[in-house]
Amino acid sequence: MAVIESAPSGPEPDDLAGFIDHTLLRPDATASDIDRICDEALRYGFASVCVNPVWVRRAAERLGVGNVAVCSVVGFPLGAHVPDIKAGEAARAIEDGATEVDMVMNIGALKAGDETLVAGDIAGVVEVCRSAGAKCKVIIEAALLDDGEKVLACRLAQRAGADYVKTSTGFGPGGATLYDVVLMRETVGPGMGVKASGGIRTRSDALAMISAGATRIGASAGIDIVSAPQEAG
Repeated sequence: MAVIESAPSGPEPDDLAGFIDHTLLRPDATASDIDRICDEALRYGFASVCVNPVWVRRAAERLGVGNVAVCSVVGFPLGAHVPDIKAGEAARAIEDGATEVDMVMNIGALKAGDETLVAGDIAGVVEVCRSAGAKCKVIIEAALLDDGEKVLACRLAQRAGADYVKTSTGFGPGGATLYDVVLMRETVGPGMGVKASGGIRTRSDALAMISAGATRIGASAGIDIVSAPQEAG
């Protein structure tokens, strides 16, 4: 997993928990694990729980009507599904109760320069999300891309109407880095969300990512992040 480089953070947000997608995407997660993270999300006030599609309905029922969203993943973790399957997966997740969808773009197509395929792949999921009032985040798996490819991926996601670009699946060769968050923020400007995900385990990690331009944090260590003492100064 990628390291998060040290960097000074700006002022601490008043609601750090509200930046965090409380995430459990392990293949061995059980029903009781899903119930637990939903209860934790309600207790701490996280932005969402992020779970695999099979658990969306259970998470939505557990959370009920409230301020914690249900997020699910599409084309996860490789991005190598065909576009209509990704769109269908998004539609099913939303039907089951998801209001946020984190899709993995077609990484191989991006690296091959097939902008048409990448753009259409993203647009199909964005259209499904938009029609249902759900948010779409596009995972670019930055650790597999050079800087030019990262910029192109962000621009294609933005043009397709996605709500966020996201650094990583957490299952690739690296996770979030401050460098990538800064680059992504500079590329998309102030009007689009940037989600940093992968390897963010401490309060200082999360604050550094937010200072670098992240507006959402994906983490399985959300409780450790928000429970750590606030640094003086």
